[in-house]
Amino acid sequence: MRRLFWTFAPGVPGAALLILRIVAAAALVSMGLGGLSTHPAPGSATFFILQIGAGLFLLVGLWTPLAGLVVLIIEGWHVLSPAQEPWTHILLATLGGAFALLGPGAWSVDARLFGWKRIDIRDRRPTEGSHT
Repeated sequence: MRRLFWTFAPGVPGAALLILRIVAAAALVSMGLGGLSTHPAPGSATFFILQIGAGLFLLVGLWTPLAGLVVLIIEGWHVLSPAQEPWTHILLATLGGAFALLGPGAWSVDARLFGWKRIDIRDRRPTEGSHT
């Protein structure tokens, strides 16, 4: 999984990715719940459920490249739907693609599960004055 990420950006870039993830997730979940509340056709309901799921995965930063790709595909489908205002979907598709390429940042479940680990190895060589 580590090969999917360039880095888990710490500091200010990581905070910016966290804020972007929160905003994108809120929009995705809100739009998905709104779409489900209108009693959509069975095929459309699947897309709304996937939209909510991808938004929740982005919110916590779990499997972010896959979630970003799902967002890109779903929002691209919404852009091509003739009855929709496309600009919100274009923005969310762009954010999904960016998350798929950039990763979630340091404040995410992905960073905890797949980030670089530090392993301290004790020196087992005897020191001067010890007789072991």
